[in-house]
This record gives sequence, C-alpha cells and structure tokens, in this order.
Amino acid sequence: MTPPSERDRLADDETTARDVIVVGAGIAGLVVARELVLQGHAVRVLEATDRAGGQVHSVELDGLQVDVGAAHFLTDDGVVRAYLDRIGIADRVVMPLQNSLWLHAADGETTALPDASLLGIPAAPMSADTIRVVGRGAALRALLDALLPGPVGAKAPTLGALVRRRMGDGMLERLVAPVVEAERSVHPDDLPMTQVPGLVHHLLRENSLGRAVARMTLERSTGTTVASLTSGMSGLVDALLAELDRFGVSIEYGVRVAEVHPDHVVLVSEAGVDPVERLERSGLIVVAAPGLVGAGDGDDAASLAAPPIVHIVTLVLAADEGSEQGLQSAPRGAGVLVARAAVVQARVLEHVSATWPPLAEAAAGRHVVRLRYENLPSVEQARLDAEVLLGVSIPTDRILATTTTSWRPAARIVADDRIPVVGEQVAGKGIGAVIAHARSVALDIGAPSAPPGWPADGAGARLS
Repeated sequence: MTPPSERDRLADDETTARDVIVVGAGIAGLVVARELVLQGHAVRVLEATDRAGGQVHSVELDGLQVDVGAAHFLTDDGVVRAYLDRIGIADRVVMPLQNSLWLHAADGETTALPDASLLGIPAAPMSADTIRVVGRGAALRALLDALLPGPVGAKAPTLGALVRRRMGDGMLERLVAPVVEAERSVHPDDLPMTQVPGLVHHLLRENSLGRAVARMTLERSTGTTVASLTSGMSGLVDALLAELDRFGVSIEYGVRVAEVHPDHVVLVSEAGVDPVERLERSGLIVVAAPGLVGAGDGDDAASLAAPPIVHIVTLVLAADEGSEQGLQSAPRGAGVLVARAAVVQARVLEHVSATWPPLAEAAAGRHVVRLRYENLPSVEQARLDAEVLLGVSIPTDRILATTTTSWRPAARIVADDRIPVVGEQVAGKGIGAVIAHARSVALDIGAPSAPPGWPADGAGARLS
C-alpha cells in the first residue's frame, strides 16, 4: 500500500498524531517545530511578537537589507552547515571577504590580533603581534605553557580556567577575554570546554596549548570559523518558515503565554489573565521562549544571573570621497574588539560591508558598520566610537541611516524535566548549539505510533 502524503498524514490522522504546542518562534522553536511535524505530530507555534526569528532579525536601511541581530554562524563543528543542507539552502552559504580582527586595548592603542590564534589564544605567545596586545610580561608568563605537561589544565571545566592555568591571567584578560566576549558573548570563565571542540584533544596530543592552537589553525579547511548566508542570517528564518508552511504548521503571532504546564498553556488576553475564564491551548508543550520555565527546586537548579542586555547600533555611511585612506580600504579588517578597561563604550565594532560579499556588492560604495554595547548609547556616541575604532573621520552628515536593536540573551537554567525546553537558555550560545539541542529534544519526544497503512518500519516518517 502506498503511504499517504506527509501533509495528508499529518492533517487527517487525528487518532495517532499528538497535538504539540511550541511556545516561541525563534530559531530553536522553528527547528523543533519542523522536526516534530516530520515525526508525525500536529504542531502549532505561539509567538508573543509580530515576527519569527528571535535574535535573528534584519531590517531595511537606506535600501539595504541588513542583519541587526545574529549575523553569522560558527563553522567549527559543522552543525549549522549540515542543517542548512537538510533544509535545502546550503548553496547560499557565503564566506567572509576577510576575517582579520583588531583589538582596541585599555591604553587606547588599536592593533591587529595575531593571525595564528583560536578564540584569542595565540599559537606563538612571544610573537611581535601578541606582545603588542598583552605586553612582554604576560607573553613571558605564557611561555610556561610549552614547559607544562599536556594533562595540566586538560580537565578544566571552562576555557578561562584552561588558559589561566597554562598561559596566565594576563593572556586571558588582555587577549582571550575580549575575543571570546565578542565572538561568544560570554567571558571565557563561563564558556564550557564542550563548546570548544577539539582543543583538549590537541592539547594532549601536542603537550602545549600554543601548539594545539597552531595545529587547529593549520587544519582549518576554510581558513575561517564563521560564515553567513547570501541573504544574511534572516535567510535561515525564511527557509524554516517555508518548511513549516509546507507541512501546514500554523504560527499564531501576538499570543502571549502567562503560564506553562506540561499539557497546556494559559494565555494573556487583552485584559490580562482572567481568573474566571482562563484562555488556554492544550497539547504537549515545548518551550522555546526564555523566562517561561523556572529552574526548578534546589540549589543545583538555581538560575544563573541574567546576562546584560545587548544593544546593536547599525550605521549606514556614505561612500568615501576620493580618500585612499578611508573606509573602502577596510582599515580594521572585519572589525575591532574592545578591551573592557578601554574608554570607548562599544564592546565590538563590525565593518559588515567589508566582510560579507553580497552586502558589499549591494552597498555600492556605502559602508555598513555595527557596534555592540552593554548600555544603550546615543547615535552620536556610536558615531564617536566608530571614529576612534576605525581611525577615520565620520562627520554627522555622512550617516545615511541608523537603527538600534536591543535584546536580553537568555539566562542559563536547569529546566523542569516535565516540560521540554529548547533555546540558548539550555543549549548555550550559538546557532549551532541551539539547532543541535532542538533536534535532540525532538528525537527524545519521539514519533507517535504509525497510522494504519503506514510502513511498519517507519519509512517515510522522517524527511531530510
């Protein structure tokens, strides 16, 4: 007997498919919804705002479509690339035109970061470019790494603990911390070693953290650890929405959830939560929105401190006028990381139009610059910071368009086992970690029993 179509099977077999409600339409919510519908569940998604994507978001500025949230993904573990292939958009991956980064140090000096490095960890601590950043004293301390046996620090739970043990506090705080905070939005002391795959393996193999970094740098096939999409990272959201539409998954926008239970949610009406007439949606609940599920009971389940709000100021600047020393020469490569003790308020500057080919072509000489802050700045503050970090004059009348986007990253929690939770609050930072965890949760939930006439071995119950 020929199996029914995927859409017909999901729509018509109400006796076997479980009703699943996914709360939140960020990347985690969209991914888990797709995986669950492909397993045979009837899925609905509730989203409190008027759009999907969460921290992945783009807007139009001066005729350019620009990412104002997450703008790239890490390629080290291959998770995102593999998933892009699953949803049919792997051919849209683009690599950066350049990936050189600079560091604006506490003393106000802006210098290029060492080329041979991983998350700021240098392969050669005594190289001239490393000494320029950390100073000779910190570089000499880091040389002890080559004398320590490989197992020293290999069991460190975080990257910060590993670097501090082998290369010292100076190397950690002056070089590694600014890079990690920029790339991963956490201090190295809060970055688990599980999110730096391969580093401990190479440390034990090479008996030196510096040589491990050199080996990993040499083995990179792409020469870079980040990539994006031709349409920006919002293209991932568009592709996932198309997938859900293909399988008849509805997304209800503007629906706020007040309470979450394993088998139902309580909604917020225009008048708030009505204690007499509770507005509910019933089904197996999967939470993909931060803050709706607490940490549970006991000291082991305490929520971690909420991360600071992230503010992104995006500037579109007019083209240079005949100056060979202007922004068209990309004077700071892909961007600048800022040490915490620096006077400049921005934490990171990204010269986006000098980094990503599609945007560089569309910009036609204009420049797109993003600055990341922990405290909400004015556009004037962003302009002044950009001048310092880029080393060029940026008059006010050169700003063609600007926008500020803010969000609070999810605090890590230990979730209640009765309610499946996905997203960075449990998966950790990075699109790859979020996707991998969401797929794992969907597999743990499992598929419903096969309907009559459906192959007994489950063939066709999962699509690529």
